[in-house]
Amino acid sequence: MPDDQRIHRQNTTASEKEGAQALSAADGNRRPDLHPQESGLSQKPFQKVAIVHDWLNGMRGGEIVFEALLDLYPQAEVFTLIYEPEKLSPRLQQKLSKTQVHVSWLNSFSFTRKKYRQLLPLLPFAIRRFDVFSYDLILSSSHCVAKGVKKHPSSFHLSYIHAPMRYMWDRFDDYFGKGRINFFVRWAATILRPLLQRWDYGTAQNDRIDVLVANSEFIAREIKKCYGRDAKVIYPFARLERFSHERKPGGFYLMVGAFAPYKRTDLAIEAFARLGLPLKIVGHGQDRDYLMGLKEKLGAHMIEFLKNPSNEMIESLYSECKAFVFPGKEDFGITPLEAMASGAPVIAFDEGGACETVTGKTGILFKPQTVDALCEAIMDIESGRKKITPEDCRARAQFFTEARFHREILEAIAKGLDRHVV
Repeated sequence: MPDDQRIHRQNTTASEKEGAQALSAADGNRRPDLHPQESGLSQKPFQKVAIVHDWLNGMRGGEIVFEALLDLYPQAEVFTLIYEPEKLSPRLQQKLSKTQVHVSWLNSFSFTRKKYRQLLPLLPFAIRRFDVFSYDLILSSSHCVAKGVKKHPSSFHLSYIHAPMRYMWDRFDDYFGKGRINFFVRWAATILRPLLQRWDYGTAQNDRIDVLVANSEFIAREIKKCYGRDAKVIYPFARLERFSHERKPGGFYLMVGAFAPYKRTDLAIEAFARLGLPLKIVGHGQDRDYLMGLKEKLGAHMIEFLKNPSNEMIESLYSECKAFVFPGKEDFGITPLEAMASGAPVIAFDEGGACETVTGKTGILFKPQTVDALCEAIMDIESGRKKITPEDCRARAQFFTEARFHREILEAIAKGLDRHVV
């Protein structure tokens, strides 16, 4: 979820009734979503709360989760390596304008704001420079180094892990592989990889993080493999009220997301070029030129890249597509939820977070991750061999609500406090 900037899909000012109850008058830093006896939070009102996020320079899945954490503690102070508010949704900009945002030295220079991934060896030092010793509750939203802040022993730290530091673990070649980066940066990353893995492992231990939360069972397994710790799974959410358009399926298929290598948009382009079927692609990112070149090379004139569509147009596309295509291996994946909430079936690769959201009643999971397998899944929908109803899709999406996310985060904090030993 946290790669090149995604479109502002969740930026509307639509109703926030779900999970957005009023703040407690007695404690402006805490929401009363749970009864005090249920949550246990009334036993320890937090005087100072810090929310740490890797970088705030686009609206991706990680930023949507970050915003939800900020909704729970709207008076929290925010710590982030890079802050470019003009790239955030208007709603999140407004919320951040009401609190203090602390940034790192990386935010001071245009070069470091643009090339921060290539400066990965410096990021642990940058995150450790943040002073959060005086905060009694720390929430980190991390896919890179945010969880590495150094806390006071008496502080309580819950870290929501979107993925272990993916650049140094399972997706190293996606970012530092041959042809993706200059030789010197690749060489330096290769040399430093063991050291960064060791640092990442150390920051995930009990003396630094009291409760680890994973965004999927898939990531919980990765956390166990990389850090040797168990993690509680709390799924992200989609703002379902946005996707209430009447289902009117047309003749095209749809993809929405960042143009990052692991998203495998190239696989979809090759499959739809072979089948000669229409595919609309919404997004932008580091691989855009390559993907558009691939489309031209294959003569895939039925494939259309949509540039900067409005939120309203995206919502309509979800309700009108024949099916939503999701060919990458994702940590979780919010776009399939949005598609199902719109009543659209999902064609997804049978690994990663999609396995936990898409069911036999709501889509098709294909494997292996090949053009042939994807073509076969597409033809199951195209031919009518696979029957999927909008009602089943919408019913499945109803589990993944923001209210449920808020409730489970508060429960995790309350249970973690019960075990917290200073």
